[in-house]
Amino acid sequence: MAKGESLGEFEYLILLAILRLGTDAYGMRVRREISERTGRDVTIGAVYATLDRLEAKGFLTGALSDPTPERGGRAKKSFHLTGAGIEAANRSRQELDSMLDGLVFPLPGGSR
Repeated sequence: MAKGESLGEFEYLILLAILRLGTDAYGMRVRREISERTGRDVTIGAVYATLDRLEAKGFLTGALSDPTPERGGRAKKSFHLTGAGIEAANRSRQELDSMLDGLVFPLPGGSR
């Protein structure tokens, strides 16, 4: 990842979901993983747009499975991180840790 280039929050969540899912990391499972872990209502369109963008950046590779009758004759595309994707995830984690260092949670002044 070029110096000064950071992942967006949703891009980072996508990479983390793929790491968690391993070989089962395809669009709908990525969406479900993020929704279940964050409580966000994530659209499948946002997931696929981000997967395409991360693949174009070289952070992911996708592989199509053979079409199956269960999927109406469609193939399933699963994703995994490249070396650059792993570096990007590590860098994002380091940036987040650096920003959080020294802060105490919960922060005062929040909802009561």
